[in-house]
Amino acid sequence: MQNVTNVLVNATSDQSVSVIIKVCVVVPLFCIFFFCIVIILHIFASHRQFLDTSRYILFASMLISDTLHVMFSVLLFLLVIAQVNFALGLCFPLLFISAATFKNTPFILATMSLERYVAIFYPLQCPAAWCSDRIWIIILVLWLLSCMFPIIEYSIGQHYPAVDAFSIPVRCYATFVNSYPIQALFRTAVNVLCFAVVAIIIIFTYVRILLETRKMRQDNVSVSKATHTVLLHGFQLLLCMLAFTSPITEVLMVLRADWPPDEIAFFNYFCFTLIPRFLSPLIYGFRDQSLRSHIGKTFLCCLNKVECSPRGQMQENVFPS
Repeated sequence: MQNVTNVLVNATSDQSVSVIIKVCVVVPLFCIFFFCIVIILHIFASHRQFLDTSRYILFASMLISDTLHVMFSVLLFLLVIAQVNFALGLCFPLLFISAATFKNTPFILATMSLERYVAIFYPLQCPAAWCSDRIWIIILVLWLLSCMFPIIEYSIGQHYPAVDAFSIPVRCYATFVNSYPIQALFRTAVNVLCFAVVAIIIIFTYVRILLETRKMRQDNVSVSKATHTVLLHGFQLLLCMLAFTSPITEVLMVLRADWPPDEIAFFNYFCFTLIPRFLSPLIYGFRDQSLRSHIGKTFLCCLNKVECSPRGQMQENVFPS
């Protein structure tokens, strides 16, 4: 009996250490990511020239989408890892926002590639929908399209009228709430279709711009930049699609490694969901020359304020007014 008690105590201790390590890894990274995103969005809000350019407006929309996805994804992760059960009526909005923002980012990447395509091929007669004062309509359509799929997925499941969604506690993760096979099939089909369409758009725009680079000699610099931008969008899409590799890696890890299922799920979540979402907007933001210069100045200003504030307080204490 004593041996059984010792085994249970050791298992509980190991599980607690594992939970602490996971939280200490995820939360600081999220704080760094959130701080960088706030800096970039502050730059957008402070400089009018960014809000007058369609490309930067789309990028700001992607930043907001990625931030919401990471925020609610981390919140769901913390709730699951803490084994918190709460009402389905409160769980569904969290899953809805997480799923909608997951699909919205690839849509914005495809739109950004099309924006570069329009800017290269129709520089003087740009369609009205792609102007900075009309691009918000396209962004709204993308958000509505992204929100439509989670609603349909939840609607096609079997629901029982006698069950009170606000009183029965559940563990809040997608495979439990949307657990019916038809919902899994619909989710897989929508993900594959959406990402395939986005990939085709990005490849098409990249090839067309690449071919145009060889024809245009008077503005090779701008066309080359557009080519690199579309290629970067393809890389960002590849990062987003890494989330689909988690079922394959889970099977391989179960066959090859003696890891508990919770550890495998966390590894896939961290490597194939969080890290790509952390890197995708930051790569684009720090690559852009205009944004990079403003980001450097903003960081220097923040550091100077932190360094100068204690000195200012000391001077006020030494030389009171």
